[in-house]
Amino acid sequence: MNVLAHIYLSGDSDKIIIGNYIGDYVKGRDYLNYPELIRKGIILHRYIDMFTDRHPVVHRSKIYFSRKYHKYAGVITDIIYDHYLTKEWNFFSRRPLESVTYNFYRALVNNYEILPEKVKGMMPFFIINNWIETYQTTNGIKHVLRTLSRNSSLPNETRYAIKTLKKNYYALQDDFMEFFPQLIDYVEKDFGIEISHRITMPF
Repeated sequence: MNVLAHIYLSGDSDKIIIGNYIGDYVKGRDYLNYPELIRKGIILHRYIDMFTDRHPVVHRSKIYFSRKYHKYAGVITDIIYDHYLTKEWNFFSRRPLESVTYNFYRALVNNYEILPEKVKGMMPFFIINNWIETYQTTNGIKHVLRTLSRNSSLPNETRYAIKTLKKNYYALQDDFMEFFPQLIDYVEKDFGIEISHRITMPF
């Protein structure tokens, strides 16, 4: 999953939120160098990604993007799922998206000293451009993909990704709405995270 989903699934602890966010940047047993709740967030991040990568609904979504993105189809799917989470936010949370986003940015600033160096380098750009809320529109997704393709090994196939998203918008949305409540249940029941602002969906 991508940034917003990891934040949502962290519950109410700023430390767990930070750990969950930096999970991709902490390798192997390096998580042991962090305080307890940060460690818990890093481990949570790994379990979320493992659950997601193995889920058949997610595999179904990846197929739409695999022709051009190949092994990176999962990255695109994660980003697209965050788009749907912003669009369907009021179905999943009692707290406004802007409030959750602000709290996350504040937590980054308050925990700056323990962030990995790469995260410290990205943080000003991330906050100033309100990166999370750009996921709300397809133009925002286009901007995110272009930025990632310039700064990572992600293939520069933004036009294809957006065209595919628009063509299969509701099918992908259905996939997300089928998958995400299952992921929430997994995190709450198997990992003991309480998401106090969660709205229980009648699925």
